[in-house]
Amino acid sequence: MVRFLSISIVFLSVAGAGAAQAQPRPTPPTRDAHSAGYVTAKDLPDGVTPPPTADGNFILGPTHHPAPEMSVQPGVPQGTVYTFTMNSADSRIYPGIARDANTFGTVDPAHPGRLIVTTSHPAPYTRRVAVYVPRQYVAGTAAPFIVGADGPDPALFTALDNLIAEHRVPAMIAISISNGGGDAQGSERGLEYDTMSGRYAEFVEKEVLPLVEAKYHVKLTHDPDGRATMGGSSGGSCALIMAWYHPELYHRVLTYSGTYVNQQWPYNPQTPHGAWEFHEHLIPKSPAKPLRIWMEVGDRDLLNPNVMREQMHDWVVANENMARVLAAKGYHYQFVFAQNAGHVDHAVKQQTLPEALEYVWQGYPIAGAKN
Repeated sequence: MVRFLSISIVFLSVAGAGAAQAQPRPTPPTRDAHSAGYVTAKDLPDGVTPPPTADGNFILGPTHHPAPEMSVQPGVPQGTVYTFTMNSADSRIYPGIARDANTFGTVDPAHPGRLIVTTSHPAPYTRRVAVYVPRQYVAGTAAPFIVGADGPDPALFTALDNLIAEHRVPAMIAISISNGGGDAQGSERGLEYDTMSGRYAEFVEKEVLPLVEAKYHVKLTHDPDGRATMGGSSGGSCALIMAWYHPELYHRVLTYSGTYVNQQWPYNPQTPHGAWEFHEHLIPKSPAKPLRIWMEVGDRDLLNPNVMREQMHDWVVANENMARVLAAKGYHYQFVFAQNAGHVDHAVKQQTLPEALEYVWQGYPIAGAKN
């Protein structure tokens, strides 16, 4: 098994990390991938994933068995995973907020697309950061890397062990960062992941990556083609937000059930519909950026999970719209519609993550790879 080395640089209990919504989420219906208005997609045989070299839209069968690369394989070199803790008191970018438990917000009667949150307040947090260094890393060299949201993510580290050994992805470092607590509007996680700006990427660049390099004596590449982001749900939209607002830092994006919906808070008139703006305005009206994107959504993914009913809280429609606008602008992307799957479905991730990583890293030099 991968060996974990834990180093704590601070000790502080998380305060105000969780907040329940005032209303229960409705049960999402099962959507048909061939519905009117959805993108045309290729049906795959049950149990088959798309080719890692193919752009376009694919429909995954209903059975989701783990890929062999998701388990430890005999004889495969194991990377080392280090962990450390970050304290909100040490952050100039995210000093910390939380929303009171059992509160959510109310819809602005004058603007149905806005949520008024009065129960959010400053609050400290701690976050764990896990750093995976592959056995194949050569000390002193600048390594490609992937930044993941909602970490630590041991499944990612296992997949990388196997994919790197098979020369299917480069020997990359993985930096898996936990969020600052809570969820959605008024929370630290929501502020970090749903804000449509370069702020989170700047937090990673200025406050996380220097620690990683200093603590573990590694070098991280400055080449954006050697940098990837990944995440699920709001962590997925965050992954794209990082690359969209800072394409000079990141070119590769991997998302499960991306929250490309209207969930930004506080309200920003430049992006009034939050991440829904990606497919509504930003991608269609902007020159194509040098991004390569892998996306997934489940047929039972989320639909209107809060009090807002502005028709901008359907995760399936949002991801379908993303696929449509990415195709129209000529992006290299792969979109997987997973049958028999919920939100950030664990079984689907176990089935697809190796192929997704291989797709995202297409075109990047891999030492020892066969032509």
